Amino acid sequence: MTRKPTTTSTDKAPANTQAKTKAAPKAAEKAPTSNTPAEIVGQVGATVGHALDRALDPLASALKRAGLRRAQKSAGETAPAAAAPAAPAAAPGKPGLAVSPLVVPFPTIPPIAGVEIATGRAGFYKHERPDLLLMRFAEGTSGAGVFTRHGVGSAPVDWCKRQLAATGGADVRALVVNAGCANSFTGKPGADAVRRVATAVGKRFDCRQRDVMMASTGVIGVILDDSKITSNLREVETRLTPDGWAAAASAIMTTDTFPKGAYATAVIDGHEVKIAGIAKGSGMIAPDMATMLAFVATDASIAPAALQTLVSLYTRTTFNCVTVDGDRSTNDTLLLFATGQSGAPKISRPGDKRLADFREKLEGVLLDLAMQLVRDGEGATKFVKITVNGAESPLSARKIARTIAESPLVKTAFAGEDANWGRIVMAVGRADEPVNREKISVRFGELYAARDGLVSAEYDEAAMSAYMKNQELEVTVEVGVGKGTSTVWTCDLTKQYVAINGDYRS
Repeated sequence: MTRKPTTTSTDKAPANTQAKTKAAPKAAEKAPTSNTPAEIVGQVGATVGHALDRALDPLASALKRAGLRRAQKSAGETAPAAAAPAAPAAAPGKPGLAVSPLVVPFPTIPPIAGVEIATGRAGFYKHERPDLLLMRFAEGTSGAGVFTRHGVGSAPVDWCKRQLAATGGADVRALVVNAGCANSFTGKPGADAVRRVATAVGKRFDCRQRDVMMASTGVIGVILDDSKITSNLREVETRLTPDGWAAAASAIMTTDTFPKGAYATAVIDGHEVKIAGIAKGSGMIAPDMATMLAFVATDASIAPAALQTLVSLYTRTTFNCVTVDGDRSTNDTLLLFATGQSGAPKISRPGDKRLADFREKLEGVLLDLAMQLVRDGEGATKFVKITVNGAESPLSARKIARTIAESPLVKTAFAGEDANWGRIVMAVGRADEPVNREKISVRFGELYAARDGLVSAEYDEAAMSAYMKNQELEVTVEVGVGKGTSTVWTCDLTKQYVAINGDYRS
């Protein structure tokens, strides 16, 4: 479990979760030419993060509303209900953890042309389990990424940022991921370890070290023993296969209780393209990309600059809209690869009309993965959707929704199946955003707890208590000052969360 939220080379301010997808092409075309996506990739420093967010806001607003609604529908179709069958028999990230009651089964993911996958055991864990993932990509693969904005960061995050800036995301050839060691807060020794792994992989795959992406997850403050990876490369390479997504998802787990994957197909100019992704994350998850690792690949042909714009935009409406515990990770990484092996024409502009279906399906895959992180929140028993309407702006709505979602008092009330709407009102006021107290309303599902600043006349304690026993809950809050709206997904806070984190290093 890599902990602490996340940021991105270019992500941040949430978008209005209900913008119109049909406006997507125009909006994207209007993106300022002075801030090309390639330049954005090069400006990955944390100091420009907030400025980039503001620059992307118009584009995000234009692409958002109907797009996210369709993405949610897509995610719902690929992610079965909470009563899904037991998780696959893959080795758990940490022995002895019960599988989340909110588990969803791993989807069937076919090979993605231009992607080969292999897993192995490097020995970062004492117990027997896969903890190493290797991906090889076809020549000419485009790459793009979004990374944690955490002030400490990690050696692999620094590496990916620097290499994507240097190459503009062109011709990414490999990805190496290890679980069990975050290689964060490790200074020059940690950076040197990353470089040695990239060099070794580059030699085996006949590519430059800068064409190798790196990611790590696990305990912070431990220097990566790169020999455990490099000594296993030859053997792991022999197992490269186009059909290994489920094994890949299992190999990167830490305190996850089930592997997470998503898959969709889209059409670009009459050609079918595939989109597949895996993610890990269970705790230390909060918006700013959530705390996680996620790797998504498509056989579409998309220029690196356009790919960067898309991953930056849709991160904000998916991974940046989930929270488990409000903590950010030092290692959060989302990488998107486009191999160009589908036969579809190459797309150079993110707003190209031919990308309309692809944009929708990509957002759906990312949202599906993001929701699975919440479903596997450490100790979670409730999956909660929190929507704030009537705020001064989408940003204000998102801040209020996050404050509600991250309140320990609210989250423990969910765990106790208590519709304690007073705690929600408390969190609304604590967000320090404009609200009209006389117009605040709170609804659980279709049941009103409060209306127009007062206890609802139709409040029914028995009905409310019955609703709170559901595994999936929806809370809607009206704050009465504008038209801003935002949705955040979260889970409850249980005793098991304390137990998992109290034993994390043992």
